[in-house]
Amino acid sequence: MGCCGIVILLVVSQLLLLPYPSSSYPLCTDSRAPFTSNTSLAFCSYNGTVCCDSAEDSKLQKQLQSMSISDPACASVLKSVLCASCDQFSGELFKIESGLRTVPVLCNSTVPSNSPESKSAANSFCSKVWDACNNVSVLNSPFTPSLQGKAGAPVNSTSSKLTDFWQSKTVFCEAFGGSSVDGSVCFDGEPVSLNNTETPNPPKGLCLEKIGNGSYLNMVAHPDGSNRVFFSNQEGKIWLATVPEVESGGTLGLDESSPFLDITDEVHFDTLFGIMGMAFHPNFASNGRFFVSFNCDKVKSSRCSGRCSCNSDANCDPSKLSPDDGAQPCRYHSVIAEFTANGTASQVSLATSANPSEVSRTFTMGLPFTGHHAGQILFGPEDGYLYFMMGDGGSIGDPYNFSQNKKSLLGKIMRLDINNIPSATEINDLGLWGNYSIPKDNPSFDDKELQPEIWALGLRNPWRCSFDSERPSYFLCADVGQEQYEEVDIITKGGNYGWRIYEGNTLYNPTQSTTRNTSSSSLNLIFPILGYSHSDVNKNEGSASITGGYFYRSTADPCMYGRYLYADLYATALWAAQENPENSGNFTPAQIPFSCASNSPIKCASVAGSSLPGLGYIYSFGEDNKKDIFLLTSTGVYRVVRPSRCNYMCSKENVTDVRQPSPGPSTPSSANPFKASQNEIMFLLFCTSFLLLLSFIL
Repeated sequence: MGCCGIVILLVVSQLLLLPYPSSSYPLCTDSRAPFTSNTSLAFCSYNGTVCCDSAEDSKLQKQLQSMSISDPACASVLKSVLCASCDQFSGELFKIESGLRTVPVLCNSTVPSNSPESKSAANSFCSKVWDACNNVSVLNSPFTPSLQGKAGAPVNSTSSKLTDFWQSKTVFCEAFGGSSVDGSVCFDGEPVSLNNTETPNPPKGLCLEKIGNGSYLNMVAHPDGSNRVFFSNQEGKIWLATVPEVESGGTLGLDESSPFLDITDEVHFDTLFGIMGMAFHPNFASNGRFFVSFNCDKVKSSRCSGRCSCNSDANCDPSKLSPDDGAQPCRYHSVIAEFTANGTASQVSLATSANPSEVSRTFTMGLPFTGHHAGQILFGPEDGYLYFMMGDGGSIGDPYNFSQNKKSLLGKIMRLDINNIPSATEINDLGLWGNYSIPKDNPSFDDKELQPEIWALGLRNPWRCSFDSERPSYFLCADVGQEQYEEVDIITKGGNYGWRIYEGNTLYNPTQSTTRNTSSSSLNLIFPILGYSHSDVNKNEGSASITGGYFYRSTADPCMYGRYLYADLYATALWAAQENPENSGNFTPAQIPFSCASNSPIKCASVAGSSLPGLGYIYSFGEDNKKDIFLLTSTGVYRVVRPSRCNYMCSKENVTDVRQPSPGPSTPSSANPFKASQNEIMFLLFCTSFLLLLSFIL
């Protein structure tokens, strides 16, 4: 191989052990949310929000005992290292790009003054571990070279010292150390704690420009990274549109008479029914695959057939359900169908139409009532699986308690693998609802009571979810409330979001229930991170309905950057929520003014007797490849633009800045303008390390 090749392998092997800078909110090593423990753990010094129960705590105690450490100082630091798996940030502490470590990232340098970590690591904890244990024999040491921080078992159970494997403290800490940079965390021997920083003042207002008159329910950026997007309406049509440059005075390039896809013959359209979502395969530019979520009527369509969600598995008898709005139970279905774009194999991304014939039915399920079936679909940006949002099925107060029923898919978020399709026989034998398979890390592999499709439960009617484009682990969903409260949740693996035990943070008392309410005493419920009471908005209507949005990642409004935007359906209130501390999962909402720019490409109407623009109803939000945010309303399509166009002050805005023309259809989307990408950082580290090592050889 030669010296140069050996050097490259050495450098690459060390780079693979670097902590993966994902910048995540509190999360456990199994990707589940931490929970609140009623009692302190007996062995590990953790209480409050933790990732270990008493059984795991006892297991860690036995693991330390099995190491047969004779030195008290070494035993003490290794105890803290083992117990770090109970930390609410253990998912971040133990994560590397290739999987999980057996030990957390040990703080190995002075934490910068602007770091989110509160405790100084000036006295490197990695050095403390070395100093205490370097000459102490330890059985089954997690610091053997075969692991170097990676998950797995030691090569043997013989006693070893750190000095048996590591030449020096420096070499040891290069393998197991790290620091709190770029929002990541390291372990300093104590539970991770983040600094509370002063929350910046909320933006003075949100400025909009109107660029389209059409009313749409969904918007998805074209996967090719261009300035093209897809819009869909409820009736059954999808269009391909071109987004005009900001400041150009242009409007949406969309021809209503020439849809990309028209499936109105298959879609049942009504106030609560229609096309509810669409998602384009991550490799759409090469395979042309995309998916549409819609409703069908089995009375009108012979293809609308499937099992009823009210079934014996869910302890529900459809014959005992009363008709809802004149419709028999499970007359209407929620469907996900796969389609493909027209075009040659080498130019699929340039296709301007799709084949209206379905490739297959990915999912079909009959609905017990006529409401609360959500229907949005999204591809996970990191795992490539299809996430399907499903409401509790309707009627007041979820009378059959479907949301808490682990054998029902109602009131859930599902996670499906659409790349590995079983045979028809296997689909039937497995009891699947269509052409998909189950990801091997779905929660059901740990909780056998769960239906295998379920990723999260306890939701009423999740209306608009999104992944943060900068931090994909942040998966936020707005959930429409019943009578009092609208909420936003961070969705995690196996998370239970409380409905119908709770509405928001308040215990809910169902008045029309056919089943007893679930007891919360044995459940680790996850409460909302954001929300608002019905009494806070729409006092005239006496009701409210949340519309979930996005983390704002555009450069157009720098005072809005990093905040989560969401709104009320009735378009009288809009919020921007700031996370503080960063990566803590704690948010402070601020209701902000909004108005329309006087030089909007399409003149905006006004609400009579109000300064508000006439948006009508805010159905949804959208995000394009430039990360600009759009509001999809009953009166048109609006884009968020720089605040000075509406005379809002923003000290960070450069009013002389002019946007450059958008990239062509084959140009990838622009990256986050404020940070170098991880790949760029890794490449620079590689080059630097390689040159340094090469200098010793040549």
